[in-house]
Amino acid sequence: KILTETSAGTPMGDLLRRYWYPIAAVGELEEKPTKSVRLMGENLVLYKDLGGRYGLVDRHCPHRRADMAFAYPEECGLRCHYHGWLFDETGKCIEQPFDDTVDPKSTYKDKTPIKAYPVEAKAGLLWAYMGPQPAPLLPDWEPFNWKNGFVQIVFSTIPCNWFQCQENSIDPVHFEWTHANWSTRLKGKKGPYGAKHVKVGFDEFEYGYVYRRIREDTDENNPLWSVGRVCLWPNCLFTGGHFEWRVPVDDETTLSVGWFYNRVPKDREPYVQNSIPHWYGPVTDAKGDWLTGGVMNQDFAAWVGQGAIADRSQEHLARSDRGIVMIRNRFFEDMETIAKGGDPKAVIRDAKINNDVPLPIVGKKQFIEGFTREQLMSASVFDNVSPTRFVFQQGQPAAVKRAYEEAMGLKMDEDFALSDALSGINRSVRPDGTPLN
Repeated sequence: KILTETSAGTPMGDLLRRYWYPIAAVGELEEKPTKSVRLMGENLVLYKDLGGRYGLVDRHCPHRRADMAFAYPEECGLRCHYHGWLFDETGKCIEQPFDDTVDPKSTYKDKTPIKAYPVEAKAGLLWAYMGPQPAPLLPDWEPFNWKNGFVQIVFSTIPCNWFQCQENSIDPVHFEWTHANWSTRLKGKKGPYGAKHVKVGFDEFEYGYVYRRIREDTDENNPLWSVGRVCLWPNCLFTGGHFEWRVPVDDETTLSVGWFYNRVPKDREPYVQNSIPHWYGPVTDAKGDWLTGGVMNQDFAAWVGQGAIADRSQEHLARSDRGIVMIRNRFFEDMETIAKGGDPKAVIRDAKINNDVPLPIVGKKQFIEGFTREQLMSASVFDNVSPTRFVFQQGQPAAVKRAYEEAMGLKMDEDFALSDALSGINRSVRPDGTPLN
């Protein structure tokens, strides 16, 4: 229970508030300058004012509780639509029009701030910090600075607790069963199954944990062992070409935020992406059946199948779960650390460090120096993921697909759905986990 509670005043909720979270795309506020958001059980409004400043404030005005989702931005701040009270990005009330008119010397507005949190833009995302000041630095991970790449951002709302999503980030064996073997069965085949895992390893580093794996068809020279993948602290999976953040909306809801980078081939360089597209990926179809046609869609179904909040008192952990035990213990240690006034794991405060922060990355040299078209089309470069297929989530909009094709100078598979290559059908299971047929 302690690990899953996210509200302010709970041990985990207070710990999680020491970090920055991606909550929206920069492009969303270009389309509409306000957006209602819910983060760790708090109802808030994200906005961009006419002066270009971002803010995140309480959903309700402190005057008479009007909904700030209907408020409108001014040159500085957000003005409540009901009686015109104006608040800046720090939450300070800077105008109370009627009171200011009848009593220009009134200081009442100094006593009526709105709850507000800092917001920063980075890598096409808007990030919020809800913890005590001074805020740590928003991490500048090295892929955020890679050139000559096409980036897209994908959001999905997952009806379960964030922690069971994050435990997936340090669970290498699930790849064998959830993505390889289940996909084979979803195609209607009984085999052959994928190569078995024969060895897994877990190592802590400054910004999280690295998990390593060896299958029957690989050895310790394989980069999935020698470099590994990253469980990025506190709520992210990083695999080299993309990040997956599991953002706590409340105790029973998670916002999945995917950031995907594709290096364009060298014959398309120099390439500059003027804006980063974003889209919202569905998790169920029109009938309410869970989608399993993307790698992450398969993960979503697995997480939700554990229940809104997984009952860990009923677990029977095994040898493959050593990494999960490690991160649970580390979170408990971090709760103790902040209770004593210290900083938890992976908090960055030194600006000299926070510049192109390096991470373990399979194929880092090629991401930085670039690919020839021949290298790009070699599936082995991307761990058997073809650049002509967006395999991670179903529902990619046609406009994003066209922009990707134009950037890369290639055509995506017109009739491709990961469900055809991996699972055979788009709607394979009902929300309760039972097969459709």
